[in-house]
Amino acid sequence: MPGKRVIYQVLPRLWNVGSTFCGKFSGFDEASFEYFRSLGVTDIWYTGVIRHATLISGHGCTSSDPACVKGTAGSPYAITDYYDVNPYLADNPSNRMAEFEDLIKRTHKAGFRAIIDFVPNHVARQYDGAMTPKGTPRLGENDDTSIHWKPENDFFYYPGEELRLPAGNGTYREFPAKATGNAYTPAPDINDWYDTVKLNYCPFHTPTWDRMKEIVLFWAGKGVDGFRCDMVELVPPEFFTWLIKEIKKEFPHITFIAEVYEKALYERYVREVGFDLLYDKSGMYDTLRDVVARRQSAAAITGVWQYLGDLQPSMLNFLENHDEQRIASLQFAGSPEAGFAALGVSLLFNSAPFMLYSGQETGEKGGSDGRTSIFEISPLATLGRNDKGPTVIPSGAKESPLPKYRRFLSLASLKAFSEGGTFDLCYCQPASFDRDNLFAWLRSDGKTLWLCLSNFSDRRVETEITIPAEAFTYFGFPPQAKTLTVVSAPCDCTVARVYHTASPTSPS
Repeated sequence: MPGKRVIYQVLPRLWNVGSTFCGKFSGFDEASFEYFRSLGVTDIWYTGVIRHATLISGHGCTSSDPACVKGTAGSPYAITDYYDVNPYLADNPSNRMAEFEDLIKRTHKAGFRAIIDFVPNHVARQYDGAMTPKGTPRLGENDDTSIHWKPENDFFYYPGEELRLPAGNGTYREFPAKATGNAYTPAPDINDWYDTVKLNYCPFHTPTWDRMKEIVLFWAGKGVDGFRCDMVELVPPEFFTWLIKEIKKEFPHITFIAEVYEKALYERYVREVGFDLLYDKSGMYDTLRDVVARRQSAAAITGVWQYLGDLQPSMLNFLENHDEQRIASLQFAGSPEAGFAALGVSLLFNSAPFMLYSGQETGEKGGSDGRTSIFEISPLATLGRNDKGPTVIPSGAKESPLPKYRRFLSLASLKAFSEGGTFDLCYCQPASFDRDNLFAWLRSDGKTLWLCLSNFSDRRVETEITIPAEAFTYFGFPPQAKTLTVVSAPCDCTVARVYHTASPTSPS
């Protein structure tokens, strides 16, 4: 697909909620896809598709025990059956897998790639696996529960100990207790992932490896184009090195995206393990958030790309996802407008793909903690639906940020921003340049030179920008030097074409 790769993350249960209690697979219709096209989207990440623990009863669902479910809807990351989809997402629950397959076909027909989650580290306490193919053991089916750890076991056990859950409601009993998703303990606390149990991986090949490979192959066979792999650092990298190679033998086009937080591991996960994309949470996201909050100088952005070097194209840039607080929330920027300078950098600074979280483009503020809950079914306040498809609902902002997002995303589709080189201008600016609040850079495709200036201050700025001769030479243009006066609105990103030629010299 031409242009920058833009991944739109959406929870189907929150999409196009109409007369039903939650969104459905069928809600992704042509009007929805036309909306995604207007944003320059290339991939749709359908979050929370695989069947998970829930308190929903009816609509084809069986309620899990309240003691080991978070919220009413339940966590999309507490999987109860790796081979099933959530019945509540189907118009006809008994036909749910066919409806999911039809969603994938519609997604492809509309010109998009489809991504879903792969959750390899843990499953729900009440994992069922009823739809596991005949002849394939269900997870834990053949485990020896009399021992804490055994290579052949799928789970970790605490022989002789009963599970002690922090949630008081419910009657769930687990004996012997299994290790929790993020903690080796039979007594997880309220801040642990107490609704999950950790899978047992070794840094060498075990039957669990084979079972997880078969799960990925199952969904790839349904037409899924990519997997956002949850909490990769909690699973031995040796497993992923093997898995990615195995899957790509049969499905070479599959994209593997890693949720990784330790920057020191970035290089290993790209070059050795083989992930196509990594969350750059600890680099670009954290830095931009700190700059918006005035906790860091805008000059810190330079350090992000210098640290990454040639790993930059393998990063997935974002300003929101289901784990993070909304830009417009009081806990982040306080309004959608206050995030435009950060959006300019995250989207336009380099050729890395960009992820957009549903509702970000319409100024969604989230709940009391600044997030849109993944544990409840609460429709987005700023993005609804009428008889013509998705529609923006007034949110109390000065104006909807959607037109601005569309302009930025349209720029990102240009070759200069999707494929071209980058030149950081901050090092060569005059003393009058406000390095704490301004960040300037160039992008070019070898024919056109674009100047970008992100203004993180809450005031209008008029500043001189120096473009040195070496910048022109870097992009293959005749050497020259320019000094321009650039005006930028508060918390905004100004983008201007400053040079164009039909016949550039060879890039240096």
